Amino acid sequence: MFRGSIVALVTPFTAAGELNTEKVKELVKFHIEKGTSGLVPCGTTGESPTLSEQEKEQLFETVVNEADGKIPVIAGTGTNDTAKSLKMTKFAKKIGADAALVITPYYNKPTQEGLYRHFMHIADNVDLPIVVYNVPGRTSVNILPETVGRLSSHENIVAIKEASGNLGQISEIRSRCGEHIAILSGDDNLTLPILSVGGKGVISVTANIVPDMISEMVQAFEKNDHTKALSIHNRLETLNKVLFIETNPIPIKTAMNLMGFDMGGFRLPLCEMSRSHEEELTKVLVNYDLI
Repeated sequence: MFRGSIVALVTPFTAAGELNTEKVKELVKFHIEKGTSGLVPCGTTGESPTLSEQEKEQLFETVVNEADGKIPVIAGTGTNDTAKSLKMTKFAKKIGADAALVITPYYNKPTQEGLYRHFMHIADNVDLPIVVYNVPGRTSVNILPETVGRLSSHENIVAIKEASGNLGQISEIRSRCGEHIAILSGDDNLTLPILSVGGKGVISVTANIVPDMISEMVQAFEKNDHTKALSIHNRLETLNKVLFIETNPIPIKTAMNLMGFDMGGFRLPLCEMSRSHEEELTKVLVNYDLI
């Protein structure tokens, strides 16, 4: 479950700004057909901070039901409140999600001991595989390798999405945890380097629009075809760069709309791309034959 190309799903909205469940179903079908290894609804790319609890539950249920066991679903249940995170993780377990993605609490800036207790409390109280999500650029807190090492002793804490951008830290996690923790890249431009230090795959933004390329790169690396993996990594460089030219998920959702996926708009405080950046994005999509 915790390997390969896993997509961080964009959340589609209607013209009225409501959750568009029909488009969610279309996305799930698309990724099943394209060979994506797993789905993450309600992560950062899914605009989770602006989704209500009811919308999150509806999104989880829609994705799980549409996936119907054909592809694993890792529900983004984490918040900066341990009790709320536990409640959402219990709901994900109840409706049949395969795992939960739990972010390090943002804004609170907990200590390493606080982080340890946060994840242990959730893992102790719901029998569901947990993916720790470390993204210091979003949360202002970095879970250190020694804390991940402590957490890896819990049978329910089985993976980490690492978006620190620190390959030394990621290498240390591998050294401390071995096979107890599956390391997943949280940065599309670092997927191949992370694979090279023991990573198992990626939770990808770029895979929303080129799932076959991301899957092919990871599979090539797993088959020790490093030349092919590097070739794909190099081909993806410009696309990965432009998809983060503004705050994620603004570029990827804009790209999907340009490609005809009809994902709708954004919820404030996110807003549409600047005209100059959209023009740049459009040129790149044309060069990749995506529009």
